[in-house]
Amino acid sequence: MPEREPPPAPSAYKYFAPITTRWMDNDVYGHVNNVAFYSFFDSAVNRYLIQEGGLDLERSPEIALVVASSCAYHAPVAYPAPLRAGVRVDKLSARSLTWGIAIFDEKVETAAAHGQVVHVFVDRVTRRPLAIPARMREALARITA
Repeated sequence: MPEREPPPAPSAYKYFAPITTRWMDNDVYGHVNNVAFYSFFDSAVNRYLIQEGGLDLERSPEIALVVASSCAYHAPVAYPAPLRAGVRVDKLSARSLTWGIAIFDEKVETAAAHGQVVHVFVDRVTRRPLAIPARMREALARITA
């Protein structure tokens, strides 16, 4: 079994999004369930695409689809802990990118979980791959590791 990488620190990320935990995020073991972290990842990267990249969820001709994702868990968090997602771009190519994301408890300096999400940009209607639009690429370049 490969050795686990240590949890990252906030300094490894260039953009942060607040995450509000909900009562329903907790599971019977008293901590936020693993599936909630993928929702946190999705919310954080889409927030960046909307706020910084100009993505219009209803009208942009291009959209980004998730084609792969992963998450490593390091420490439990539980409702009502205030969290934040650290976001960066690990790899940027012509039509796709790999996000690096970590979830931090506001009171702890190492990640409770971290992972990656791969987005491919496609035409909203045909779902055929497209080049990442210039305005979006500029925003992504600002947070590329």
